[in-house]
Amino acid sequence: MPQPGTPAFVTAVEGALTRFFTTRRGMVEELGPVFVEAADELELFVLRGGKRTRPAFAWTGWLGAGGDADGPAADAVLTACSALELVQACALIHDDIIDSSRTRRRFPTVHVDFEQRHRDRGWAGDSAHFGASVAILVGDLALAWADDMVHASGLDPAAIARFAPVWASMRTEVLGGQLLDIHGEAGADESVEAALRINRYKTAAYTVERPLHLGAAIADADQGLVDAYRLFGTDIGIAFQLRDDLLGVFGDPAVTGKPSGDDLREGKRTVLLAEALARADEADPAAAKLLRTSIGTELDADEVARLRDVITELGAVDEVERRIAELTEAGLAAIENSTATTSAKERLRAMALAATRRAA
Repeated sequence: MPQPGTPAFVTAVEGALTRFFTTRRGMVEELGPVFVEAADELELFVLRGGKRTRPAFAWTGWLGAGGDADGPAADAVLTACSALELVQACALIHDDIIDSSRTRRRFPTVHVDFEQRHRDRGWAGDSAHFGASVAILVGDLALAWADDMVHASGLDPAAIARFAPVWASMRTEVLGGQLLDIHGEAGADESVEAALRINRYKTAAYTVERPLHLGAAIADADQGLVDAYRLFGTDIGIAFQLRDDLLGVFGDPAVTGKPSGDDLREGKRTVLLAEALARADEADPAAAKLLRTSIGTELDADEVARLRDVITELGAVDEVERRIAELTEAGLAAIENSTATTSAKERLRAMALAATRRAA
């Protein structure tokens, strides 16, 4: 079985997903062409791209707890780990609706795609509402199929029993994180603490921490290793999101696949923004006013550039970079001091650095 972080591992995960989608076709076809079209869109969305980060962490968590990549359980474990991509698809599809995002990986988002299909076919009703409605259901389908994929993976009943409560916690946490994010924007909670709490549950829990925990559960790891995985996962997961916050304001659209400055237009209550506002309130009231009146509005390129300059000048970028470095160091120390296998420690170190230093 290939190593995480390699093109071969991505291919293996996508192979597991493709095989699962094939098993659903008969069921989907019974419901008719409308459902076939929606299921095809989900399959295209899932297989179109992505680094397969979550399956990679889950697989590494299993290996690090003694799993055998060449053993008889390996295919079943990889399939169960790959189901995380369907949870991710649900989160992304719904997040794009919530954020009113028009593109994802340089393609129209699912709700925009179906909005355009409605418009092109001259159907009755509001095209945007139709697109959002269909995308909500496609996202729901992804979450339902994630469960199906786990239960059809071939894991033995004991492994499924250990896996299930961790899986349940992860799903609740990611949905809770989404709700905290929406509430934070609407309630305008500007604190760094609130932004970090969102990062903890919306991203860290289901990107790194729980995938590692899931792999450990399959392997029946001891509590000490589970604790180390969770500490590593929380720190690296939050650092991952902090990097994402920087990319959401400063990222290159040609690399990220999303318009530059989208987080500013959407009014996302990120740690970056919270740091900028806290510093502006202390030292630069004019900058504080500019940020508060600009965030969450339709900004043109020049306005985005101005806000970038203000955020940078306030020292918020440097502070977020400091947090990323501090969290990464703490996470790496936790895994280094754990009982994970030597090869898993090396792999997790490489994955942590890739996640926290990425450009997309």
